[in-house]
Amino acid sequence: MYEELTKEAETALRDLCEKAKLKRGQIIVIGCSSSEILGSRIGSDSNLEAAEAVFWGIKKITDEQGIWLAAQCCEHLNRAIVIEKEAIGNKETVNVIPKPKAGGSFATLAYRSFKEPVVLEKIKADAGLDIGDTLIGMHLKRVAVPLRLNISSIGKAHLTAARVRPKFIGGSRAEYDDTLL
Repeated sequence: MYEELTKEAETALRDLCEKAKLKRGQIIVIGCSSSEILGSRIGSDSNLEAAEAVFWGIKKITDEQGIWLAAQCCEHLNRAIVIEKEAIGNKETVNVIPKPKAGGSFATLAYRSFKEPVVLEKIKADAGLDIGDTLIGMHLKRVAVPLRLNISSIGKAHLTAARVRPKFIGGSRAEYDDTLL
C-alpha cells in the first residue's frame, strides 16, 4: 500500500511541476493529511508511515527539479511552514519542532529529513499541492490559479493543486505577456 502512495505522490508532483511550469529555485508548498490519505477525518489519525510514503515521493521530484519543498504544518501550529534554511535567506523564523499531533506527520518528516530545517509562520510559494483539504491557499502568492492534475487523490485524500501568476493591472487597454500566464 505504501509503495502505491509513493507512486501517486510522484505522479501528482511531476504533473504539477509540468503544468505550473516551475523553474529551479521556486517554492512549492505541500499540505498533507496522513489521516485523510488513510480514509479518516483530517487531524484524527496521524500516520507517520503514510506521510513518509508521500513525503519521499514528493521529495524525489522536488530534488530532481531543483524546487524547494515547503511543508505546511497542521492547524495546531497555525499552519506554519517547514523549509530548508538555504531556501529562505534571512527571513524571520520561529522556534517550534513539529510532531505528529502538533504539526502533522508530513511536516514532522520534513523537519527530520531536511539538511537544515527552519520553521516560518508564512511563505508565498509559487505552486502548491493540497493533499486532504488542508487549506494551503494562505501560503500561495497572489494570484492562485487552480490546476487539474491527471490524478485526483493520493490514497483516499482529495487533491487540489494550484500555480500562481502575476496580477493583471491596467484594465482593458493593457497588454499582457502570455508567457507569464
